[in-house]
Amino acid sequence: MNAAQVEAADALMATGLSKSGFHKARAIIDHELILARVEAEEGVVRFDRDPGLYFYSVFGSPGGSEPWASRVEGHHLSLNYTVVDGEVVAPTPTFFGANPAEVKSGPEKGLRILPEEEDLAKDLFVALEPHQREQAIVYREAPRDIITKASVHVEIDDGAGLPASLMTGDQRQKLMSLIEVYTGRMPEELARSNLWKLEAEGVDAIHFGWAGSPQRGLPHYYRIHGPSFLVEYDNIQNAANHIHSVWRETRSDFGRDILRDHYQQHHS
Repeated sequence: MNAAQVEAADALMATGLSKSGFHKARAIIDHELILARVEAEEGVVRFDRDPGLYFYSVFGSPGGSEPWASRVEGHHLSLNYTVVDGEVVAPTPTFFGANPAEVKSGPEKGLRILPEEEDLAKDLFVALEPHQREQAIVYREAPRDIITKASVHVEIDDGAGLPASLMTGDQRQKLMSLIEVYTGRMPEELARSNLWKLEAEGVDAIHFGWAGSPQRGLPHYYRIHGPSFLVEYDNIQNAANHIHSVWRETRSDFGRDILRDHYQQHHS
């Protein structure tokens, strides 16, 4: 793209994110320059780390009467939007990652572009009583990656871990603050709609699951599972200094699934 086209592409990306979400997305793209330097210093260069290697796709005709969609895709960033009748019906999956999660050297030393995703979850886990922690643990060791990976549909059916119904008021508030980190990536109206939906479905039904250690620098994983959404996070690779995090909707990732609806209606 030329400079004007890149500016237009960024403007398109910004329409699907909050101000803070857009800043995080741009930071993830720019982080490729830091990762390139880190890998060169370590002698482990395997891929071309280039902020220009992010791809913008449009499906259908924007603004018309027919459904259309857009996507931003690249290393540690995946944004997907489906629009029907002029309204965003699915702003998911939304994937943000960071490597290094914390820059350990150089002029950007100490930089963390996804700190809340890590810190608030650890605060919640540490705030649990011993018997609550035991129930929250879904795996003794952190898995090698997020469980859903790049699957088309969320394949984790049931909530596992500690339900919000067994949390204290302070613990529930910590849980909601963590959820709001993920909804806060979305534009305000979409974030508000998602929070209303999960409250209508019942906060008590939300489960918080943990694996690994809450100690800084050690591998850890968590997920938050509600009736209609799933958050997954891991920080395992590169000596637990490499974050993956995703918000998914269990019923409407990538918009309506016409084939699945057909099977449910006619082949149940």
